[in-house]
Amino acid sequence: MRNFKKVWAIVFLLLAGILLYLTMRFENSYLWISFGMVFISILFFFVRFESRKVEPREIVLLAVLAAIAAVGRIPFASIPSVQPTTFVIMMAGFVFGAESGFIIGAVAALASNMILGQGPWTPWQMAAWGLVGLTAGLVRKTKFMNRKLGRIFFGIIWGYLFGLIMNVWGFLAVTQAESHITIKAFLIYFGGSILFDTFHSVSNVIFFLIFGDIWIKILSRFKRKYGLLE
Repeated sequence: MRNFKKVWAIVFLLLAGILLYLTMRFENSYLWISFGMVFISILFFFVRFESRKVEPREIVLLAVLAAIAAVGRIPFASIPSVQPTTFVIMMAGFVFGAESGFIIGAVAALASNMILGQGPWTPWQMAAWGLVGLTAGLVRKTKFMNRKLGRIFFGIIWGYLFGLIMNVWGFLAVTQAESHITIKAFLIYFGGSILFDTFHSVSNVIFFLIFGDIWIKILSRFKRKYGLLE
C-alpha cells in the first residue's frame, strides 16, 4: 500500500508539472488545463478511498469546506492577498489529512475564480492551494504542528511560498523569452511582491489566532462523531 501511494505521488507531481507547463505554452487553453487539475484532484480523491467505501457525507463535507474556502475570498477581494482561504485549507488538511486538504484547496481555487475571474493563473492557484492542504496533512502529526506556535509559523511560511509559486507563473508570463530569465531578474520580480506576500502571511496569523482553536475543535468533533475521513 505504501509503495502504491509513493508511485501515485510521483505520478501526480509529474501530471501537475505537465499541466502547469502547458499553462505557459497554451494560455488560451487555461480553462481546460484548470479542469485537468480538477481531474487530478478527483483521482487523488479515489486513491484516498481506494480501500474503502466512499460515504456521501464525506463528499458533502469536502464540498462544504471547499465552498467555505472559495466564498471566503470574495469579501476580501479588495484587500490584496488578505483572505481566509489559506487558513481554511490548512485547517482542513490538518484535521482530515493530506489528500482531503489537497482536494479542498484545488477545488476552492477553481470555484472562487468562477466569480473573481478565470485566467492562466488558475491552475497555478489550484496547485498552490492544493499544496497548502497537502503539506498541512503530511505534517499534522508532528510535534511542530500540534503546537499553536508551530501552526502559526506554518501559516507564515505558506504566505510566502504561495507568493513564490504564483511569482514563477507571473515571471514566466512576463519574460516570454528565455534570454530574459535570470536569477537576478526573478529576485527583482519576487521582491516586488514581498509586501503582498507579507499581507498574506499576516492575515494567516490573524485568522489562526482568532479562529484556529475553535476550527480544530469543530472539525475534529465532526470527524470523531461521524467517523469521517478516517
